[in-house]
Amino acid sequence: MSERPRDHRGSNSSRFRSQSHRSSTEGRVSALSDFADSSKFKIIFIVFVALALVFFARLFYLQVIVSDEYSSQAQASRTISFDISARRGTIYDRNGVVLATSVDATTVYCDPSEITDVSYAATKIAETLGGKASDYTDVLDSDTATFAYVKRQADVEAAAKLEQLDIAGIYFIEDSRREYPNGAIGGQGIGVCDVDGNGLTGLELQYDEILKGTPGTYSAQRGRDGTPIPGGVTEDVPAVDGQDIMISIDIKLQDSVEQALKAGVEDPRIAGEKGTSVVMDAATGEIYAICSLPYLDPTNREEAESDAFNLSPVSQAFEPGSIFKTVSTMAVLENKVMSPEDTLFCPSAIQADEYEVSDAHDRGDETMTLRQILDKSSNVGISLASEKLGFSKLYDAIIRYNLNEATGVDYPGEASGYLLDYTDWALITGYNVSFGQGISVTPLQMTRFYGALANGGVEVTPHFLISLPQTGEHPTYPTEQVITDSEALDDIKSMLRTVVTDGTGKDAAIEGLDVVGKTSTAEVAREGVYVKGLYNLCFTGFIDNSSSQLVCFVSANEVYSEASVASIFHDIMADAVDQYKIVPE
Repeated sequence: MSERPRDHRGSNSSRFRSQSHRSSTEGRVSALSDFADSSKFKIIFIVFVALALVFFARLFYLQVIVSDEYSSQAQASRTISFDISARRGTIYDRNGVVLATSVDATTVYCDPSEITDVSYAATKIAETLGGKASDYTDVLDSDTATFAYVKRQADVEAAAKLEQLDIAGIYFIEDSRREYPNGAIGGQGIGVCDVDGNGLTGLELQYDEILKGTPGTYSAQRGRDGTPIPGGVTEDVPAVDGQDIMISIDIKLQDSVEQALKAGVEDPRIAGEKGTSVVMDAATGEIYAICSLPYLDPTNREEAESDAFNLSPVSQAFEPGSIFKTVSTMAVLENKVMSPEDTLFCPSAIQADEYEVSDAHDRGDETMTLRQILDKSSNVGISLASEKLGFSKLYDAIIRYNLNEATGVDYPGEASGYLLDYTDWALITGYNVSFGQGISVTPLQMTRFYGALANGGVEVTPHFLISLPQTGEHPTYPTEQVITDSEALDDIKSMLRTVVTDGTGKDAAIEGLDVVGKTSTAEVAREGVYVKGLYNLCFTGFIDNSSSQLVCFVSANEVYSEASVASIFHDIMADAVDQYKIVPE
């Protein structure tokens, strides 16, 4: 049987289909591959663009937005900046005498990294600027600092000698320093400054904003390697000099007051170490002289006693004792309770609760006029006169005379004293206050009150500043009429005159002039307990009916003596009489 021929169509068709499918698949693979290649390119391109945008954004930020900041930082890395004080204004006394001024000086500084021979540099600095070589070694030998002061405000000539030596790493800047031509005279009131020209105490502090001006800024330029650029010290911001002031102090009178106070307090009859004095014009409030022991020398403050920086007439309140009897007597006279010649029976002692009040010196029962009570400084007498007045009226008078308030003087750290509220007064309080115990005031407060007696009952504000020469300004100060009864004013001055002529203040008398005033010998309390035999001695007064209205307070404080300080008042005012040609009117 013959074999039937094989039909190959199916096979060919199958082969064709297989080839066609392969071609199609390969095409699709090729297309996918192309697409993938294209996507990769797009992704790379997008990433590239994004990176480029970030780069350009960063570049824009650095070059445009913060370029100044980075430039400043770069500059700062090559620059050392420091302040130089402005020239401080001059302080003049009332007659134009210089009390404090700024003079040329040179500030010496260094870059320790440039010092090649520390020992040599320290030795030469000591030879020219003073001191010992060891004083400068630590500054010159620093491992970390690139700037350090060698000496602030050095003498110009001395610094010039040092500069001529051309020591590597030592540099110089023009500066100024404070000088006090009168040394310790008036130094306490004038005050002191720090090395940067900032007021620390006294009037230097009070008028610091006027005197100090505005500091300037210097820069020391350096190269990229850190070495100084020749001539690279520049003035970035120029300093603005401070203004001058003229104050009320008369330095000549100030000198005589300080001498008289020191000699009087140290007199063997008193043998004290502390004392105060004020001389003020009762008509204007201008303070001509003011001081307290121990004195301050602004040119040698390192050796000053701690109390020397404290102007006690302003800052220290105390129990005034019998000079306060004038206050009580004034209130009695104003209220017409007694006249100077009215009498009052005054036993040797009076009782107040569990306390006893007596006079400083033993005496028997006695009838005295109000004038005699003041002349003899009777504690019992003024207590009874004040009780007759009424202690509430005494309290009101003290308030009206402003003895409970600070004076408003243009001086830092003024105290205001102490007065117990009347609602808390006991009988013994009234008695004590009437003769100046149990109350505290400052010497300046008492000076102001006595000034009102000399000035027709008008209290003025004590002050120092009288003008600003550059601007022509003349400040004004408040005044207040605290006493209106002219008859009472005449009476109190008459009574204070007999204190000097016939009473406890005889040593205050000045021939040919009507001196009026009051003494006191006040017990001193410590921790609330009066110390037996320890006293504050005071005298306050003025020359009545004369060409001057100067009022003077003087005290010797915490002394074991009952001697009078009226003689110190005499010495002070006698000198004022000569200096100002004070004559009777």
